[in-house]
Amino acid sequence: MKKLIAISVLSLAALQAFAAADEFTLTIKDHAFAPKELKLPAGKKIKLLVVNQDVTPAEFESKPLGREKVIPGKSTGIVSLGPLKAGRYEFVEEYHETEAAAQGTIVVE
Repeated sequence: MKKLIAISVLSLAALQAFAAADEFTLTIKDHAFAPKELKLPAGKKIKLLVVNQDVTPAEFESKPLGREKVIPGKSTGIVSLGPLKAGRYEFVEEYHETEAAAQGTIVVE
């Protein structure tokens, strides 16, 4: 019973930390990101909502951030980040990464 309570307390703490994260939105439409440059605060946990408005799947990928997430068409994916250090972090829509519109930058200040 004590083990179950300990697991429940840890799960609740994780949910609270996730809920406390700042939330930002990045949209994909016609294989292009909007905004192309997203400014995020340094030193905070971030909940990045990646909204894919296209009917086809898209993949958010950032090698500098060590994150990739496939987002089915007409749906939203969540990418958890941070806390991040100040800097610039490139990202792409991997399925179309050679197209300039499918590239962007997260600027952490």
